[in-house]
Amino acid sequence: MKIATWNINSVRARIDRLVGWLKSAQPDVLFLQELKCTDAEFPREAVEAAGYRAETFGQKTYNGVAIISRHPVADVVRGMNDGVDDDHARVIWCTVGGVRMCGLYAPNGQAVGSPAYAYKLEWYARLTKLLVKQQHAELLLCGDFNVAPEELDVWDPRYFADKTLFTPPERAAFKTLRDSLGLVDAYRKHHSEGGKFSWWDYRLLAFPKNTGLRIDHFLLSRGVADRCTAADIDREARKGKLPSDHAPVWVQLA
Repeated sequence: MKIATWNINSVRARIDRLVGWLKSAQPDVLFLQELKCTDAEFPREAVEAAGYRAETFGQKTYNGVAIISRHPVADVVRGMNDGVDDDHARVIWCTVGGVRMCGLYAPNGQAVGSPAYAYKLEWYARLTKLLVKQQHAELLLCGDFNVAPEELDVWDPRYFADKTLFTPPERAAFKTLRDSLGLVDAYRKHHSEGGKFSWWDYRLLAFPKNTGLRIDHFLLSRGVADRCTAADIDREARKGKLPSDHAPVWVQLA
């Protein structure tokens, strides 16, 4: 089973890219982030014509997440539903093959010390608390985490030392989420080298210069990680006209 995640950065603007990638990559399940449209506006017909079904949790202009699957998915839940008043469409859940899967779009944080930065850290704490409480035996988290966990996940650790996506509190929040649940970074299970990224700024020729960050991840519970036979970043999908600023990331489960 091939599971993928992709911050599409506006699904309507990049529907041709999405359909083309579904046909070429053939994932069984794809989690999307940053739909930037409501459920009613989602280009469902084009996805269905490619042989997939969509479960969406959209939001006008901002955020929005979806599950694109060629198989039926069960127990779909939208949002954290943890009792906190939060109208951001950032989390969608489903169960496939006995594995509880969560596709997420973590807050960006904008600027250190801003309300958005505080919300990001609070959001991570909420998600960690929720998952510790739920205690799923088989768990897969994937999506745009908006955190580069280690120095080898950024093109220049010194440059990013005090910038969002790589500050110590953000990295600590990510580590707490991972370690509290005993999760495995699927990409790092198969790749120990640096210089491999999933996001590049549109500006300053960041993509051709490879000045990027690895902020899109798969975190797997131990049993699921044991069945993970491959993981990679599809850098080719970042090329060409009008791309997303993110590349798809995928794992293969036996």
